[in-house]
Amino acid sequence: MVAKIKKAVIPVAGLGTRMLPATKAIPKELLPVYDQPIIEHVVKEAIFGGVTEIILVTRAGKEAIENHFDAHYELEHRLENKGKKKILGTVKNILPKHVKVTSIRQADALGLGHAVLCAKHLLNNEPFAVLLPDVLVLDKEVRDRNYSFAKLVEAWNTTKVGQIMVEQVDFSAVEKYGVADLNGEEILPYETMPLQGLVEKPSLEDAPSNLAVLGRYILPSRALDLIENTRAGVGGEIQLTDALDKLLKTDGLNALKTDADVYDCGSKEGFLSANLALGMRDPKMKIRIIELLKKSGS
Repeated sequence: MVAKIKKAVIPVAGLGTRMLPATKAIPKELLPVYDQPIIEHVVKEAIFGGVTEIILVTRAGKEAIENHFDAHYELEHRLENKGKKKILGTVKNILPKHVKVTSIRQADALGLGHAVLCAKHLLNNEPFAVLLPDVLVLDKEVRDRNYSFAKLVEAWNTTKVGQIMVEQVDFSAVEKYGVADLNGEEILPYETMPLQGLVEKPSLEDAPSNLAVLGRYILPSRALDLIENTRAGVGGEIQLTDALDKLLKTDGLNALKTDADVYDCGSKEGFLSANLALGMRDPKMKIRIIELLKKSGS
């Protein structure tokens, strides 16, 4: 019987340099995307997929992220006394009672592989998810917003093979991403297919496809041993991709394609785009956004 995905590792130790000066004193993960911090969107995405323990890999100076998911009794008391029940509901019990948040420190930023490895002792030889906190996966309005990650978990349950979520990007942008090699095979949305390889930031000429890895993974516990035995590369960093190459060769690894809109909220363009996209899903805010765009002459 395949083990269920109950734990998710979310690395939040980054400095957020692409979003400076906004992130000088505020963790990038707490920057708001419409009505919630980006980290809350990502955590709820994991929970929708069945995750019951969120493991934050963090560092000094980012305690505010943990505080966000904790109770704030004074604030809750004041809102309750003032009868502001709607606002109270947005800050009280952000997480379901059966979900817990655990945090572990990453002493130095030594790559995504190292961040995941920091959580090894909390994963107890179980399969696990990895979600990057600055990526917002926004599914079509006809579906639930967290549909894609739930399908990734479902693919693991069905195949018992590690899963990597990919999105289709313009070929002109492939050099920015890790790119999936499917041996030229076509893949439909929410189909899972065996990977032949992963190519990190290929040139247009060398790109095996235009399917970009977007920061959502379901991995077997064996991946941790492979990460542990992966040599550090440029800058002394341990790359998750290097360990996944080994996993692909020994156990196999699948790609699942999403047709969701994906926003890199660690960049100013992606952050603004994500806010507009979510704002346009609120009927009242949509009217206001359209009015503002008309006023600005867009």
